[in-house]
Amino acid sequence: MIFLIKYAEIAIKGKNRKYFEDALVRQIRHNLRHLECEFDIKKTQGRIYVNVSDDVTEEEVTERLTKVFGIVGICPVEMFEDEGEKELGRQVVDYIGRTYPDRHFTFKVSARRARKNYPLNSMEINAFLGGELLEAYPEMKVDVHDPEVEIFVEIREQICVYSRQIPGPGGMPVGTSGKAMLLLSGGIDSPVAGYMCAKRGCKIDAVYFHAPPYTSERAKRKVIDLAAQVSQYTGPIYLHVVNFTDIQMEIYKTCPHDQLTIIMRRYMMKIAEHFAYETESMGLVTGESIGQVASQTMQSLMCTNEVCTMPVYRPLIGLDKTEIIDRAKAIGTFETSILPYEDCCTIFVAKHPVTKPTLKSIKKSEEKLKGRIEELYQTALDTTEVLIVSPNGVRTPKAPEKDSE
Repeated sequence: MIFLIKYAEIAIKGKNRKYFEDALVRQIRHNLRHLECEFDIKKTQGRIYVNVSDDVTEEEVTERLTKVFGIVGICPVEMFEDEGEKELGRQVVDYIGRTYPDRHFTFKVSARRARKNYPLNSMEINAFLGGELLEAYPEMKVDVHDPEVEIFVEIREQICVYSRQIPGPGGMPVGTSGKAMLLLSGGIDSPVAGYMCAKRGCKIDAVYFHAPPYTSERAKRKVIDLAAQVSQYTGPIYLHVVNFTDIQMEIYKTCPHDQLTIIMRRYMMKIAEHFAYETESMGLVTGESIGQVASQTMQSLMCTNEVCTMPVYRPLIGLDKTEIIDRAKAIGTFETSILPYEDCCTIFVAKHPVTKPTLKSIKKSEEKLKGRIEELYQTALDTTEVLIVSPNGVRTPKAPEKDSE
């Protein structure tokens, strides 16, 4: 099986185009490597072809390729040598006969002559092949404006024929835009935010705030499962599991309850930023959307942002909940997100949270934490568990080898 991989935005990258094409090839190779088959990826003349052995089905291959950012179309193609005009007609007629058992449809031929020494130009190829198809299959009808089937023929070193295109996710290849640290909860929003940032080429790592015994191991397992689902698109995710219980309890005991969520979020952002700097990330990513809950009003977001020195990216900022849910369903995280295992934010939420906090009042409340919170903060950093999550399972990073004395 041979697949033509189509991309869009990469094609306008000018002198940097090769860098993005090579990144796309690496990502394709990564996504196909666990299939039990042999495959080869060839990049030539602005085209990427994936040649896969028949040990797997077309559906298995396309399922992997539709999770590669940068691809806009996956086209199963047939390729053959140029043996003259008559043989070209025979091959195209044979291709349509095998691909479409029921040929009661309208069609058009769209030829592209990349090899300019071919004796027919594109319009002549269209007319010739259209005639051959009508003679072979009288039930087919030509419609050059709105055909049901468009038959593409590309004249290159070999001749390529295809008529189906499976949509890809679009975007840019993962890793071409740097790395970002995602604040991943067990909710609907944050996995979608991680997906959307990765779609723009970001490599994603993540931080999860665990609060035992108020949150269970099932809640942690849920977040790991969400990370695994997102990693189908992003590649392996380094998930930092932070024990946040003691910090939350100290805030709960010391600070006004209507400010609990804001102050907890500020400490989450501080911890996430610590690991972001440690892993050379260039920003934080959250699933916040303006006005969705009390902690996501403009005033609340301003108070949360104040503790950060690196950019905070919020790809869902202008989406409403139904749009976010639709995207979660599309990428396969929704059903896991709605499992009834509470995360640390929902456990400690106030009955009447402040919706228009001021930075002055928040900082005044945080003053009461001094002398105790610093030690709890450092302990949370020191006891963080790091997991490498991928669709194939969970593992821990290898410890760095010590230099021999």
